[in-house]
Amino acid sequence: MKNIATALVKAQLEMTTPKKGSVNPFYKNKYADLNDVLEAVVPALNNNGIVLLQPLVNIDGKNFVKTVLMHESGETFESLAEIFCAKQNDAQAYGSGISYARRYSLSSICGIGSEDDDAQKAVQPKPNATKEVIQKAHNANATLQQIKSKYSVNTEMEQFFNTLNK
Repeated sequence: MKNIATALVKAQLEMTTPKKGSVNPFYKNKYADLNDVLEAVVPALNNNGIVLLQPLVNIDGKNFVKTVLMHESGETFESLAEIFCAKQNDAQAYGSGISYARRYSLSSICGIGSEDDDAQKAVQPKPNATKEVIQKAHNANATLQQIKSKYSVNTEMEQFFNTLNK
């Protein structure tokens, strides 16, 4: 693994952040699609003697994208990403699942970040609970746990909730 590790370090220094050249029609945000990620990493990999392969494999009845970085020395570095699709027996959905798995697997194995607005939204912090939120939740017979599932509740707001329930 010495040769591929050394080459991958050099390649990562040459890699660029993928441009966000596609628009998500549902969220109306821009994101880096598979081609954007490929453009950001493949030239750097190839310049350092690394070829990228992403064959589809089936393991125990589940479909995966196997991302393989193969160095000219013969050393390889591999990862698997399961393919998920919304509809069974739908070629369009399966193709989207493949593209999604390839994009994220490639970004992961190369150690690059492509800002994905959908992913950013998923990990944004919860809004802070206010007295108004706590009062409305209390009036709706919500539990503290239910409030915490949607809001960040500090000690003061938790105490306020407890006083409402006395």
